[in-house]
Amino acid sequence: MSVEDSTKDVVRLVDVRKDYGETAALDGVSLGIRAGEAVAVMGPSGCGKSTLLNMIAGLDRPTSGSVVVHGEDVGGLSEKGLALYRRRRIGMVFQFFNLIDDLSALDNVALSAQLTGTPARQARRRALELLDELGIAGRRNAYPARLSGGERQRVAVARALMNRPALLLADEPTGALDSRSGEQVMDLLLDLNQIGQTLLMVTHDERLAQRCAGRIVEMSDGRVAAEHTLERTA
Repeated sequence: MSVEDSTKDVVRLVDVRKDYGETAALDGVSLGIRAGEAVAVMGPSGCGKSTLLNMIAGLDRPTSGSVVVHGEDVGGLSEKGLALYRRRRIGMVFQFFNLIDDLSALDNVALSAQLTGTPARQARRRALELLDELGIAGRRNAYPARLSGGERQRVAVARALMNRPALLLADEPTGALDSRSGEQVMDLLLDLNQIGQTLLMVTHDERLAQRCAGRIVEMSDGRVAAEHTLERTA
């Protein structure tokens, strides 16, 4: 997709380069993601997928070029601004869940809203609503160690959605799951996108990309090598 003439892009990268010493992890990447799209970024290890995700998440800054997400120039934000951006603009789902072990499922979800200043009672009410929508309200008082991998990923997705993010980022969201739990998470991501959630996935899982994405971006050696639009499989 051209990034030049779209005013509806939630994400817009223009000629983004990221150098680590003598190595270019990203080498002139331009990419646009429109509101409501589901995009899967694929490619071999070391091709720049994770660096791309980190740029969009505000976890790293470009050496050159621009990263604009929901109207904010991410590379130009202060450290405090980046922290607020991550809490308010995006939700993140990780391969290994990144839940806090000594908090219940409900409190893991509610915490992200409380960090933005939402009163605890209001945060817990929304957290319970999300857990209910994701079919896991019955496990709200369980601690992560007592949850299955699929349940933990559902809690992680609920946490990512707490602040109604413009963009949901998923980094290998099925990578640590067995086949059945992976299928459930695929269904969940597909359902979220079908009700309008903009979604960017980094994955090695061809099934996830084919099932949940409307566009695949293939990366190689820090560059976008190819893009494909596709019909989702049932």
